[in-house]
Amino acid sequence: MGACLGQRHQGKPERAIKAVRAAPSRSATLPPIRVAPETKSSLEAVLREGESLTQFIENAVCREAEYRAEQSAAIARAAKALRSADRGVGLMRADEFLAGMRQRATAAQRRIRAAVVAREAAKDKRATR
Repeated sequence: MGACLGQRHQGKPERAIKAVRAAPSRSATLPPIRVAPETKSSLEAVLREGESLTQFIENAVCREAEYRAEQSAAIARAAKALRSADRGVGLMRADEFLAGMRQRATAAQRRIRAAVVAREAAKDKRATR
């Protein structure tokens, strides 16, 4: 996204200045919203030093928009994977999967046994000296 002015620039004023300079000369306005006085008070209570309510709201809106865009992309990838699965692409039967896991386990057991034998042989060699 990256279209939000001043986004994620807290504590880095030089980056914020560059972002503002690179931004278009005009900005858009979001519609005003009405909230309960308690909501406004709770928002003001969590503002960081030097942060305005407007900056807080802009940051929240930008983060939510980014989250939703990422969520939509993830859903699209999942839908594509499901379509591939429906065509049988990249799928493995359970017995094939289990056979592969057994092979991996057997190979790991062989490596472990070989390492134990090598360690014991090295111990014996040191003990005979």
